Amino acid sequence: MPIQSIFLLLFLFSVSNIQSQQPDTFGKVTPEEIAMTVYSKDSTANAVVLYERGDNYFEVINRYIRVVKEYHVKIKILNEKGYDHASISIPLRRSEKSSEKLKELKAVTHNGKNKTVVLSSQMYTKDIHKFQTERTFTFPNLKKGSILEYKYKIISPYFYHFKGWSFQSDIPKIYSEFNAKIPGNYIYNRAMTGSLVLDINDATVKKNCFHVDGYPQSADCEILKYAMRDIPAFKVAEEYMLAPSNYISRVDFELSKYRRFDGVTDKYTNSWEDVDKEFRADKNIGKQLIKKGFFENHVPESLFAEKDELIRAKSIYAFVQSHYTWTEKYGIYGKARVKEAFDQGKGNVSEINMSLINLLNAAGLKANLMLLSTRKMGLPKKTHPVMSDFNYSIAKLDINGQTYLLDATDKYIAFGTLPFRALNYYGRVMDFKNDSYWYDIKADDSSLHQIRMQLSFDVEENKAFGKLDIINQGYNAFYINEKIDNQNKDTYLESFEEDIESDFSILSYERKPELQDDKNTSERFEFEIENTLNGDMVYFNPFLIRFFEENPFTLEKRTYPVDFGYPRKYKYQMAIEVPEGYIVKEIPKSINVKTGEESIVMKFQGQASQKNVIITFILDLNTPHIPADDYDNLKEVFRHVTDIQNNSLIIFEKI
Repeated sequence: MPIQSIFLLLFLFSVSNIQSQQPDTFGKVTPEEIAMTVYSKDSTANAVVLYERGDNYFEVINRYIRVVKEYHVKIKILNEKGYDHASISIPLRRSEKSSEKLKELKAVTHNGKNKTVVLSSQMYTKDIHKFQTERTFTFPNLKKGSILEYKYKIISPYFYHFKGWSFQSDIPKIYSEFNAKIPGNYIYNRAMTGSLVLDINDATVKKNCFHVDGYPQSADCEILKYAMRDIPAFKVAEEYMLAPSNYISRVDFELSKYRRFDGVTDKYTNSWEDVDKEFRADKNIGKQLIKKGFFENHVPESLFAEKDELIRAKSIYAFVQSHYTWTEKYGIYGKARVKEAFDQGKGNVSEINMSLINLLNAAGLKANLMLLSTRKMGLPKKTHPVMSDFNYSIAKLDINGQTYLLDATDKYIAFGTLPFRALNYYGRVMDFKNDSYWYDIKADDSSLHQIRMQLSFDVEENKAFGKLDIINQGYNAFYINEKIDNQNKDTYLESFEEDIESDFSILSYERKPELQDDKNTSERFEFEIENTLNGDMVYFNPFLIRFFEENPFTLEKRTYPVDFGYPRKYKYQMAIEVPEGYIVKEIPKSINVKTGEESIVMKFQGQASQKNVIITFILDLNTPHIPADDYDNLKEVFRHVTDIQNNSLIIFEKI
């Protein structure tokens, strides 16, 4: 039964008033809170939440059942960098028939004993999109040491969006508490995410607290209280992580079913069997996957003529890549029309990859739709279907016992490899002839970035001349191919020179066609470096090109995994002729470091003779996923990596 119909049936229901028991402490601050100048548990914090509380409960308002959500928070501003937390935005859902209402919004800036109230004229309502507005305001009279306090109440008709509670945010919290009072005929799935543990985890039952006139039964109420103390800030790494929503400590609620007093149960969370059936009949999904006849009649017959199944599949994949331009739109819902997309030569991710599936099936190959979430979206829940968790779709192809995951939206990605955005652990395969199932996403392990260099010195001209070969495989090759295609040759080479040093000049450049394909690139540079031999002692850093100039892992502590997306290998080899009239005075020390089980291995070696110096550097990131427990070891390895590349010196002495 639609949720709107349930509201109508409840018009005349009398329900006991399940009110929040939150004490009214608004406007009160303690001398200790006023005097605080630094948060002892995180001296780097620019602001800290002193107190935060939420109360969600059900209430009858004008004969409608509504969810009431109360919120109260106090934030201490510790320095000027914390001023960003003075700008507040309160999102409100809406639809054509109903919307959330914001009530009793109060806000005040505390500066010692002085208070500055935020006036209603200083608060603004803004339309975000069709289904959301927001109320915004900025605290006035902001100073170092200010305490910002606000509270409000949201009246919501959306039972299915009961909303959970995030204990963690980008600043630490001294105390955060969430209370809920839920009539027993509303059944919610709930899940705790994150590494932190609740300090208070109470659940009790209040008997006969929910009654509907005309029925002898009364429902019990579940009384929940979740709280945490001394909550550290969730510090987001700039690189090498999945969506923060996978790791922030929070509790989520999702409406599963509603039990009416007449004994009928309305389900809101489907089983996967229900989802399979729904998708099979959906005009934007299942109905778009039975267009084999259309594609058979609109593509070259040669696509289906090849007898070898793998070659046939690769030809079809290449055709779809070249025929379509991706509109860069994600999503698995909304209008999808593979015929229109084919005629226009462009489409969203679903239209392009469903076209690919149709063509593969038309060629007698077994391909199914696979739903997943992009890296920035978060991981889908496996416990039960939450279709809003998915925002992307690809093709799963099976040939002779081998599985290939295909995404034709990117013109540079090789057959059997997914774009980086799609490397998010697992997805759901929608096999409409059987049952859907989970399938793990494993990245191609052949990504390599290799640099080989030969260098010799011309003492009379005070120059060095060299040859440089750069070899890329896997994802690195995709990026290079795209970069070169989107720039003219001169712009590409100028950018390359600028990335090295001012005295570096490219003399010639070539890419040998026989060494290039969709998974491999090979570039040959001939170059010169001016002003290399000045004085009796010459200090030369052999790392003209550096893989990591700065350590990307700088957080003091990281409570969530490092995710590279795919395994990576870096190799750097340089052969240097000792300049005439010089000897090798010193070379960098060799060093080998690794993490447990050799998931990360770094090797650096320097060798010298009378004629040559050979430098070899290898960094193998053998697994894309590094657990949080290994973070300190990983950070230490990369400390060596950056130190070696930035500070390694070969010293030549004039004789």
